[in-house]
Amino acid sequence: MKDLMQEKWTKRPLIISGPCSAETEEQVLETATRLVNTGKVDILRAGIWKPRTKPGMFEGIGMKGLPWMAQAKKITGLPITVEVATAKHVEDALHFDVDMLWIGARTTVNPFSVQEVCDALRGVDVPVLIKNPINPDLELWCGGIERLQKVGVKQVGMIHRGFSNYGNTEFRNAPMWHLPIEMKRRFPEMLLICDPSHICGNRTMLQSVAQKSIDLDFNGLMIESHIDPDNAWSDAKQQITPERLSEMLGELIWRSENTDEKEFLTALATLREQINHIDDELLTLIGQRMKIADKIGKYKKDNNITILQTNRWNDILAKAFKKGDKLGLSKEFITKYFDAVHLESINHQNKVMND
Repeated sequence: MKDLMQEKWTKRPLIISGPCSAETEEQVLETATRLVNTGKVDILRAGIWKPRTKPGMFEGIGMKGLPWMAQAKKITGLPITVEVATAKHVEDALHFDVDMLWIGARTTVNPFSVQEVCDALRGVDVPVLIKNPINPDLELWCGGIERLQKVGVKQVGMIHRGFSNYGNTEFRNAPMWHLPIEMKRRFPEMLLICDPSHICGNRTMLQSVAQKSIDLDFNGLMIESHIDPDNAWSDAKQQITPERLSEMLGELIWRSENTDEKEFLTALATLREQINHIDDELLTLIGQRMKIADKIGKYKKDNNITILQTNRWNDILAKAFKKGDKLGLSKEFITKYFDAVHLESINHQNKVMND
């Protein structure tokens, strides 16, 4: 099984699926059987211990679900993976020959918990995936990876499951795609898979989010599946049947990062060079804008005027939204861009006024 796990680890795309929670032995075995029959799933997952937001919610079946997973592996030949959050979880999972472990978002956010799991893994040759922390803090995510590497875990991978954010959103957890992209830049050779189930929190958006992750060169997917999703004991709205999973995987367009096609490479190089020139011009213009901001800061200082002029800022945004709409730029982008420029301008003026 170790050789098979090594083969699965390097497979692209890597597909992990199974129920959010192991509920009964029959449910686990039927799910596993139906998943292996699709011929598209590489690793079977199931939640054994479930960290929940409030007491009284279903917190997983516990250790008695591990023999069910072991039996599912025996019947189907699929490697198995479970989430661990404590040293005892690691010990129990390894006792039942779990082939791969993952650290959940609620654990990644706590360095003490991550270190406890890492200490239990010291000297153990088992692959470990680590989900992004609940909050959008890349240093915590990087810290978890480094802790695993320091105790000798050789095969470490990342799971992007989205980030919690305050307020209404179309996603259960906002994807904030720029964050996993940055992690891919920092760890270019490391396995990165997407968990659309926890990003979406519903079935209707699963395919579009999965496709976007593929288009961003993610290495695989972790998608929750259940034999009776509507009656699942946890996260019912985001789970799909094994058969629907198979259909969805068949409809996705899998892309490659590179090609040897000369015409494509030539065209791409030309367009990228154009972008490089435009980026240089943009930076030069922003630099000139900040020099003007410095002058404004001096005038404000000499006349004892506050840095922030709310009416002026509202006028800038209103004009930018109108102009951006005509240029095909989203209001969200315009807001983020001008917020960043405005903050830099404020910093420049603040330095001038308090020098």
